[in-house]
Amino acid sequence: MTIQSHKGAYDVLFDKAARDGLAALAAGDRPLHVIVDERVADLHRDKLAPLLAGPSVLKLAATESNKSLEKFPAYVDHLVSHGIRRDHLLVAVGGGIIQDTTCFLAATMLRGVDWAFCPTTLLAQADSCIGSKSSINSASAKNILGTFTPPRTIYLDVAFQETLDGRDVRSGVGEILKVHAIDGPDSFQRIASDYHRLFTEADVMLRYVRAALEIKKGYIEDDEFDRGPRNIFNYGHTFGHAIEAATDFGIPHGIAVTIGMDMANYVSSRIGDGTEDHFRRLRPTLAANYAGYQAYPVPFEPFLGAILKDKKNTGAGSVTMILPKADGHLAKATHAADDDFKSACRSFLEDVRAA
Repeated sequence: MTIQSHKGAYDVLFDKAARDGLAALAAGDRPLHVIVDERVADLHRDKLAPLLAGPSVLKLAATESNKSLEKFPAYVDHLVSHGIRRDHLLVAVGGGIIQDTTCFLAATMLRGVDWAFCPTTLLAQADSCIGSKSSINSASAKNILGTFTPPRTIYLDVAFQETLDGRDVRSGVGEILKVHAIDGPDSFQRIASDYHRLFTEADVMLRYVRAALEIKKGYIEDDEFDRGPRNIFNYGHTFGHAIEAATDFGIPHGIAVTIGMDMANYVSSRIGDGTEDHFRRLRPTLAANYAGYQAYPVPFEPFLGAILKDKKNTGAGSVTMILPKADGHLAKATHAADDDFKSACRSFLEDVRAA
């Protein structure tokens, strides 16, 4: 799969091609600086041994705090101490947190260093690996800083999924559900009918991963800088990010996004153009994917404070989000954070979510 980008096309290599490509990187002459999820480095030490044998390897825990701006001086010092130059290559091995960290470093070190990505979580493999985005946190806001810096190559080996726990798999499935909802009601119904097979049949999972990337590819090639049609991929994220912030990231990202999609459908049925029928039709699949989190405490005031700080908002006291229309297709909407909006949000978080 080839993705067109403002900085040149980049390829997504799958399975054997990905493994062969990583081996060639490790054996090549180009100096590498590897940034790897420490858990992945441990679980896949044999597979990654050639890549991790070089002198510049930075192992990080995949935590939100490790992609905060306050941590970046230490990462810069590591790269400088290992002699980084513009003709070197940064290699990210891990999920979205490692991706964001490496991409941001690649964009800012020496005014730009090439990078490559080996996504190891389902969430990263099925969604975030393509699209060029990086987002890092400040002390006061999530994902408030970032760049558009595409990797040179993506090495996607589904074998990394074998060591994911059930929560991580459902987190990734949440993003796959999101992409298929974006593609339209018929696409969502197809994956909904196969929902339980995703967890038991590897070929079914791979089919939907590739389908999700193909759907997203069309949007990002048309709108790489997220100024128009690509905004639709924020479906579930405005609410999901606020839920993450309000729970101090106690709910995994993809599961928070799943809750956020359900919440968007409900809020739209209350104060927007959406229908209760659409909310009810998607709810069984979405609720199944966030099973175990229906009653997870989400304090309302911190949730509201976080959603009002969302970087996608276009005016004070309003919230910009992606909501379903009457026909089930998605569209960007801005709504005042008035009593009706607050009432719908509170109702979902405190009553509807657990029903």
